[in-house]
Amino acid sequence: MQELSAYTLIIGASLILILSFFFGEAARKTSIPSVLMLIVLGILLQFVLDAAIGDRPNFLPVLKILGTVGLIMIVLEAALELELKPGKYLPIVKALFIALICLLVSAYVAALILHQFIPGMDMASAWLYATPLSILSSAIIIPSVTALREDKKEFHIYESTFSDILGIMMFYFLTGNLDAGGHGSGFLDFSGNLLLTIGIAVIASYLIILIFQNIRSHTKLFLLIAVLLLLYAVGKKMHLSSLIIILVFGLVIANMKVFFRGRLGQWLHLEKASQMYEGLHVVTMESAFVVRTFFFVIFGLTISLASITSLEVTLISMAIVASIYVIRYIFLRIFIGKDIFPQLYIAPRGLITILLFYDIPEAAIIPGFEPGILLDIIIGTSLIMTFAMIRDKQRTSKAIEKAKEEPVGYERWKAPTIAEYAKEEGDSDKH
Repeated sequence: MQELSAYTLIIGASLILILSFFFGEAARKTSIPSVLMLIVLGILLQFVLDAAIGDRPNFLPVLKILGTVGLIMIVLEAALELELKPGKYLPIVKALFIALICLLVSAYVAALILHQFIPGMDMASAWLYATPLSILSSAIIIPSVTALREDKKEFHIYESTFSDILGIMMFYFLTGNLDAGGHGSGFLDFSGNLLLTIGIAVIASYLIILIFQNIRSHTKLFLLIAVLLLLYAVGKKMHLSSLIIILVFGLVIANMKVFFRGRLGQWLHLEKASQMYEGLHVVTMESAFVVRTFFFVIFGLTISLASITSLEVTLISMAIVASIYVIRYIFLRIFIGKDIFPQLYIAPRGLITILLFYDIPEAAIIPGFEPGILLDIIIGTSLIMTFAMIRDKQRTSKAIEKAKEEPVGYERWKAPTIAEYAKEEGDSDKH
């Protein structure tokens, strides 16, 4: 096997980051998720590496590290965007409930499908495999919904972030039951673990902000990220829901005026803490971009192309994808109403799905499960989201043109909003 030189690796990594930037720009104009382009790039690099060095190295350990760090950065980035105001509480609770119920029902239906069609898949293992397939990908959703109406964009940020956290908690709860031989510690122990995690997260968040606001060094932002990574890893070792620590810290620093009141407010140097928040926001966004780029490219490098072309894999994947949108339609109609476009179709699977799949314990691995199912569902849900986003852009463009044609004056003043025009366009397309 021929080895790649350090300079070749630097050139390759630099070109991947440059391409990722242009993929991001293309994604904004075309609504095609940059993640899909990165996965395709990774698949193409398989042929390049095979020609250059023969046997490819084992990328799985790198993939797990990148996935974990990427997950932390993405959740922190999302939390830094969440603004807690009295008017936001209802949308947050609604997004939380929708994320939870869609996760549970989607996992149950996917487990039934896997149990039925995968040889040797018992129901306990089916639940474990189905959970990653039922989690929304905030890594794909958050960068993709920036052009949506503000309330819809916020809904997707809340929902995808909650789906990530709840899905990870559910996955490790199931693995804990598996390690205990199917005799779990019970809901009360799980709830106690959750409350302990929240308590640690709140105390740690206050201490970090109060300590770091007084650090004068210019390198304190990466020190802060190192502390968060340390807390996450230690929390995982203690079997805590560590992602909640990251989420709570992001919420506290993004809403300091809400959390620092009374005597606590006297200890806060708002100007210094705000500078820390702004710097952290930039560093987190940049770090998430880098980690996400290499994660999806390396995932593309690890894909077995043979499993993608299997008819059985395709049929199982299609059944699971169809169940995702049927379930999503039912609960969005119940809790949101008729205006569920494009929210219905924004349900891609991605980083969390891949990361948790590779974290399934060896004792629970089913040889009959083809990883191609994973890729088909990720690509399928991402393409469906792409078409929905393109359609939404077309509707918005039509609405703007129609609004411009309205006469000036009282009739113009009382005309429906662009959002209402877009809804009218969507309704007229159905007839």
